[in-house]
Amino acid sequence: MTYPPPPSGQDPYQGQPDPYAPPPAANPYAPPPTSVPPVAPQSAQPYSDPYKAADPYAAAPQLQYGQPPYGQQPYGGYPPARPQNSMALVALILSLVGLLTWITAPIGAILGHSAMKQIRQSGEDGEGLAKAAIIVGWIITGLGVIGCLCAFGLPFLAVLGAGGSSSY
Repeated sequence: MTYPPPPSGQDPYQGQPDPYAPPPAANPYAPPPTSVPPVAPQSAQPYSDPYKAADPYAAAPQLQYGQPPYGQQPYGGYPPARPQNSMALVALILSLVGLLTWITAPIGAILGHSAMKQIRQSGEDGEGLAKAAIIVGWIITGLGVIGCLCAFGLPFLAVLGAGGSSSY
């Protein structure tokens, strides 16, 4: 499809700027543009000491665009605290209660292992609690097993040993 030629003597693009033309060159001798209005002269003071300390109770300076409001820190401050893993705390409590009731110590140690796995996956706090629960729980469990063997196993072995030999 072709377009008909423009009427004779008329250029349809006359008066339109060339979109591919370079921008006009700036005048190097022109004064720089000012966006700040000129400052009015202030009243003359008889004498001002340039070495005098500034008044610490003076009003806060006016804020410009992009500045944080008065009293707000320009940076984020401290990062928010990570959440605590509650299973690690429960595991430590059960391991320590195992000192009184031996049966809760292995439960606390096993929960401590589960808490360590959760902490590695979620990035929560409480790794120290979980490690303490594991250590305390298995130590108390081991001491309980040794105590049970001493209390019940040795007399049982003594009975078996005495029953096998007869002295008539």
